[in-house]
Amino acid sequence: QVQLVESGGGLVQAGGALRLSCAASGRTCRRQAMGWFRQAPGKEREFVAGISWSGGSTSYADSVKGRFTISRDSAKNTVYLQMNSLKPEDTAVYYCNVRPSTIWGASGSGYWGQGTQVTVSS
Repeated sequence: QVQLVESGGGLVQAGGALRLSCAASGRTCRRQAMGWFRQAPGKEREFVAGISWSGGSTSYADSVKGRFTISRDSAKNTVYLQMNSLKPEDTAVYYCNVRPSTIWGASGSGYWGQGTQVTVSS
């Protein structure tokens, strides 16, 4: 069993920054890709950023390129999402995800955390 716990969400003004973290516990498996998805009220869950098991390959949604940075610390079984220059459009619940590949189109694949709320005011 693998459990994921997100933290670091909160309320910030437009232009501010937040750093999300996701810690994995329980049974772990090597060579797992990790990523972040988000879901705003009334919208479908969408991909935000992903990183390969080695940390050498990353992928970002066009809407966050240049503003968000994903990274991981394998020794601590933790993935991070640094979010800069936040916009009101970034307001959503952010979910951590672990899966065996870097194919991010299938939102129902892999293990999921419970989510952390990010709210950006105008």
